[in-house]
Amino acid sequence: MKSLYFKTLRFGVLSLLVAGSTSLLIAQNGVKKWTAEETEFWKPEPPVVTPGNAATDSAPSDAVVLFDGKDLDQWVVAGTQKPAEWTVQDGVMKVNKKGGNIETKRRFKDYQLHLEFRIPADIEGSSQGRGNSGVFLASTGGGDAGYELQVLDNYNNKTYVNGMVGSIYKQAIPLANAARKPGEWQSYDVIWTAPRFNDDGSLKSPAYATVFFNGVLVENHFQLRGETVYIGKPRYRKYEDAPIKLQAHGDKSEPISFRNIWARDLKPAAVVPEAR
Repeated sequence: MKSLYFKTLRFGVLSLLVAGSTSLLIAQNGVKKWTAEETEFWKPEPPVVTPGNAATDSAPSDAVVLFDGKDLDQWVVAGTQKPAEWTVQDGVMKVNKKGGNIETKRRFKDYQLHLEFRIPADIEGSSQGRGNSGVFLASTGGGDAGYELQVLDNYNNKTYVNGMVGSIYKQAIPLANAARKPGEWQSYDVIWTAPRFNDDGSLKSPAYATVFFNGVLVENHFQLRGETVYIGKPRYRKYEDAPIKLQAHGDKSEPISFRNIWARDLKPAAVVPEAR
C-alpha cells in the first residue's frame, strides 16, 4: 500500500505540471510568470484519521513559555517592536485581523514547538476562506515572509491539499487529515531544524520540519525547498535566527484563537565516544 499513495501523488503532480505548462505566461525577458493556481494541488487527498482524546499539557521545565493565557508580553506586531494588538480573554489569545500578524520577541534557530488553536464553532466559508491562519516557523520579515505551517478548518472542508491544515504551505501535502470539529481545541507539535547558509548566502543545508497534528504525524522530517510563497517557486534567503510568527489572515471568516504556546531550544546531540 505504500507505493499506491505515492504513485498516485507522483502521477497527480506530474499531470498537473504537464497541463499547467501550457498556461505559463512568458515575460519579455524569458522568465516564467506563475499564477497561484499552478502551484495548487487537489489530489491525492490524505486519508482522514480520527485523533485521540485531546489533552492540554503543561510546558516542560526548560521551555520558553510564549503564551500562558495571561498576556501578550512575549509578542509584538510582526516586523516591528510595537506591542501585539490581539486580544486576551479567559486564558485565550484571539486573532485581531485588523491588528496584523504577530511574532515572538525572542528569536529561535532549532526548536521544539507546542501550540493549540481553535476554529470558531460557528465558522462559515469554504476552501481557504474558512478559519485561515498560519504558524510561521521562522519569520524572516514583515507580512507573510518566512516558512509557513498552515492553519485552516479542514473538517469536511476541501481545498487544495498542499494548502490544507497540516501542510507546509504550497510545499508539503500532509500525511493525514486529523482535523477536529470546529469549536474543539487542536494542537501542533513541531520539530524545526533551521536552514544553514554559507558566508556568501548560498544554502549549506535545507530546513526540515516534523509536525504532529492532534498527536498524528502529518509531516515526517520534510525537507523544505525555501520560504513560503503564494505564487511561484520557493527559494532560500540567508538568515541566522528568527521569531515565530502567527498570521492574521484576511479571509472573511470569524477569527481563530490560540492557547498554551511554548518552545524549547534544541542543541546538537552529544556524541558518545567510541569504545577503545
